[in-house]
Amino acid sequence: MEPSYIFLTMAVTLLSMPATGFGQGTTRVGFYSKTCPRAEFIVKSTVESHFRSNPAIAPGLLRMHFHDCFVNGCDGSVLIDGPNTERKAVQNSLLRGFDVIDEAKAKLEAACPGVVSCADILALAARDSVVLTKGINWKVPTGRRDGKVSLQSDAAKLPGFTDSIESQKQQFARFGLNTQDLVTLVGGHTIGTAACLVFNYRLNNFTNGGPDPTINPSFLPQLRSLCPQNGNNFRRVDLDTGSANKFDTSFFTNLKNGRGVLESDQKLWTDASTRTFVQQFLGEKGVRKLNFGKEFAKSMVKMSNIGVKTGSNSEIRRVCSAIN
Repeated sequence: MEPSYIFLTMAVTLLSMPATGFGQGTTRVGFYSKTCPRAEFIVKSTVESHFRSNPAIAPGLLRMHFHDCFVNGCDGSVLIDGPNTERKAVQNSLLRGFDVIDEAKAKLEAACPGVVSCADILALAARDSVVLTKGINWKVPTGRRDGKVSLQSDAAKLPGFTDSIESQKQQFARFGLNTQDLVTLVGGHTIGTAACLVFNYRLNNFTNGGPDPTINPSFLPQLRSLCPQNGNNFRRVDLDTGSANKFDTSFFTNLKNGRGVLESDQKLWTDASTRTFVQQFLGEKGVRKLNFGKEFAKSMVKMSNIGVKTGSNSEIRRVCSAIN
């Protein structure tokens, strides 16, 4: 076993604690070892199958897990379909990977009926997505139950792409996540894309008729060619230019060089309180180096423990898109 994996196993053991934010549930590694021993393998093989035909599914599942946890906790509520659910919110309109979760759930119901929660499937799929994009592996604590409430209006709680660093800090702090967790988890943008509509306002008429001054002038023509005025607002653009399919620190290098695509991402460099963590992940001289992979795994475990449900306000759904 590699030293880094041993380290992460120890870290996960320490972090498998009562959920932060709200709720009293707990999770632990190996929760299904007796009740559904093949659970993690079934999820992993399903994600791998979809990834082979569509690599974009990896960042989609990672983002979906984040969107689930930041709205009333990691309870699978983002998966529920129907009028006025979280899934119908504009913030979630571009989420991808629902079919992967549904397929994994169907296989699990065949193997272990009524045992594995949709919330756990999503947490496991997010980890598997990082591994498939050459990122770090870690043990995912499981034992979440599925929420029974999903409201479109609650998605307004999600961080936005124009948010200030102070606003982002406050939103993360609500769930017991600190500034380092913020920078680390946003680093998940090392894989994936964004639609032109969420950043093209930065390219023209941002300030005094010109572009966002934090964009590197040499990067601007590339972005404008990908997202021209009156162009296709739904065209997808890599968030980590030059390394969008590999889980690495290139995303932070791009921020340092003024090549962040989202306004909220670029602010991680322009704001002094978060810049230090970017520098640490890049191993710059004069700061204590941080290993991005290890820190990402620890922050993911912390995030995945937000608002774990128990008791009558939760269930184990038989179908992830519908309350029992």
